[in-house]
This record gives sequence, structure tokens and C-alpha cells, in this order.
Amino acid sequence: MSTSNRKIEHLELCANRNVEANRDEHNFRRTGFEEIILVHNALPGINKQEIDTSVEFMGHRLAFPLLIASMTGGHPDTAEVNEALALAAQEMGIGIGVGSQRAAIEDPTQEESFRIVRDAAPDAFVYGNIGLPQLKEYGVKGVRQAVEMIDADAIAIHLNFLQEAIQPEGNTDARGGLGLIKQVCDELTIPVIAKETGAGINREVAQQLCDAGVSAIDVGGLGGTTWAGVEVYRARQQSDTMSEELGNLFWDWGIPTAISVIESNISVPVIATGGIRTGVDMAKSLAIGASVCAAALPLVVPALNGPEDVKARLGAFLQELKTAMFLTGSATIGELMQSRVVITGKTNEYLNERGFDTTRFACR
Repeated sequence: MSTSNRKIEHLELCANRNVEANRDEHNFRRTGFEEIILVHNALPGINKQEIDTSVEFMGHRLAFPLLIASMTGGHPDTAEVNEALALAAQEMGIGIGVGSQRAAIEDPTQEESFRIVRDAAPDAFVYGNIGLPQLKEYGVKGVRQAVEMIDADAIAIHLNFLQEAIQPEGNTDARGGLGLIKQVCDELTIPVIAKETGAGINREVAQQLCDAGVSAIDVGGLGGTTWAGVEVYRARQQSDTMSEELGNLFWDWGIPTAISVIESNISVPVIATGGIRTGVDMAKSLAIGASVCAAALPLVVPALNGPEDVKARLGAFLQELKTAMFLTGSATIGELMQSRVVITGKTNEYLNERGFDTTRFACR
């Protein structure tokens, strides 16, 4: 199957099937955020109407700390979806990433499905996207092509080896990956974001990425879309029993998002992605070390309906975030980042086993 055809198939599966990861026996999704408690402030001492949700991120001012995560592009039918997302990002004053640009690098006729994002959001923070498995093939030249295609403010290099390992056509040669990332960081003049796609990033890998020169880490943790799960549906459609069984086994593989945010918080901004579904998830992410958050799956169906539905969903995120800020007495995002948090349950146990002192969040 061509790269372009896979892109529209992935979008349709995300819109129409259950592709979320890490659900328990009660169908309750686990991202780690369910075990993080923001300490309520009964005397917030601020006016909710005067709360400032704006934040600086990579030289851009965002109206609130949310990015529309890399989602789609690379097929003619995805152009309208990307346009709806970009129009909403422009009007709401937030950032947006595009899906993997591999299809357009292979076939320039697919470029318009990505270029439409910059056309519809001329003032927004827009970041491009290319997979680490493709860097060996296209090199820095291919990355520059992706950047120029959308006049990108930054480029994400996505790390999707879980998905590659499940796909029959996947690229599983991961040798030399860190060196390639360092080369891109050294040769490009715009920020480079290292981006996982659903399995999270641990402290050791985060340190390697920081040492290589990345400007931000998008944790892409367990708890949002499972690309192993997406590949299960693709395998089922193709009667590929082996890939279907492999995808089911690894459906919930990875590091939960909340844990990954704490593990990755070293020296560069952290983007919390992977199961961000409400403004409360956003508030918790920021309180444990994220600089901004990003969401994709909650915006897929709204984007298929048009920009007004996307704006409505983003507006809900914003109001939920403001309410959480008010109830913690946080007048600004900076104050929210210093608010008290208690970490409980398996999330606390995991972090303690990994050597992290979780009590520091409650003692601010």
C-alpha cells in the first residue's frame, strides 16, 4: 500500500474505531493523570475573569498552552481536514503540527495537503513532521524540503518504532538514529522537536535527545491513540493474522504520559501529548513539568465537520483549563506550573522505583 493511501486509512480508522490505549477492565483510560491530584485552594484570591492563559513557546506567544498535534496530510482527502484545523489554530491563537510529510516528499503532488496549513494559519506556530526511520533515506535534504513545504517554524522528528514494528511494511532499522537527530539539529536553523507517538520517553532517552541538541521533547505517552491498535484494524482488513495478534499484544505498550512528562523534564521544554482530553489534563501536565500540551484524537471528528466544531472543542479545553487554574489560585500559567500536586497509586510507585522524589510536587 502506498504511503498516501495509508494516510487516509489511518485518519478514517481514528475517526471511526476505538484506537485509545491503556484501558482497564472498567474501560477507564489510564494516562497517569488519574493518579495526579491538583491541591484545591478554597481561597483562590483571584478573579477568574482576569486569568492569563497565554504562554511563550519557542519564540511564539500562544493564547493558551495547547498545540494541535501532528495528525494528517499526504492524501487529497486530508487537505480539507488540515484546513479546518489550521483555521481554528489561527483564530484561537495556538500552534499546530502537520502529520508525517513523507508522502509529499515521495510524491510532490501531495504537498498541497500540507501547504494548506500555512496558508490557513499564516500567523500561527506551525511545525513540520518527518519520521526518524525516513531520515536515513532522505537525510537533512528531505528535512529541509519538509520545512520549506509549509514554511515551518520548527520540525518534529517522530519516533514511531512501535508502529513500525507492527506494520508488515514497517522500517525497523533503528541503527544510527541518535546521530541523525544530532545532524539535523546541527544543520538546521529552526528548532527540532523529538516526538514519540504513543509509547512515551524515559529519562535516559530524554537526556540523549537533549545532548543531541533538540529544542523540545514531545513525550507522546501511553494513554492516547495507540498506533499498535490502529495497525490491528489495518491487519484485520487485510486478513493478516500475525500482524493483528502482534498489535493486540502491544496495544498498551509504553510509558504513561504523566510519568513520561516527569521523566523527560531535564533541560528543554516538554510537550505533554498522549491522552490529553480535558483542560484538567492540561493543568496537571503543566503542574508536573510540561511547558505546553498537545492533542490530536479529540479533534479528528470535529475537523471532519469543519473549523467551527474544532474551535468549539478548543474553547472547551480553554474554559476547563481556566477553571482548574482558578481552583488552584493560579492567575497565570507560571503560577499553575508551581501549584501543589499530590501523586498517588501506581504512578507514584513507578516514579519512586525509577528514583524520582514525587513529594517535591506537594511541598511547593
